Amino acid sequence: MIERTLSWLVRCHRLDHDYERLPAHSEAFIKWAMIGLMTRRLAPTPGRRPWQSTRAS
Repeated sequence: MIERTLSWLVRCHRLDHDYERLPAHSEAFIKWAMIGLMTRRLAPTPGRRPWQSTRAS
C-alpha cells in the first residue's frame, strides 16, 4: 500500500525531485498533492469512473 501511495505522489511532477530548501515546504506540497488526489477520488469529473486512470493507456 505504501509503494502505491508513493507512486501516486510521484505523478505530481513537483514531487518528482526535491526542489524545496526546507523540509516543511516539501511536507506542504505532499499534503497538497494528497488533498488533490483525494478530492479527485471523492468528486470525480462527470462521466468518469473514479477507479479509471486519467492517463491514456
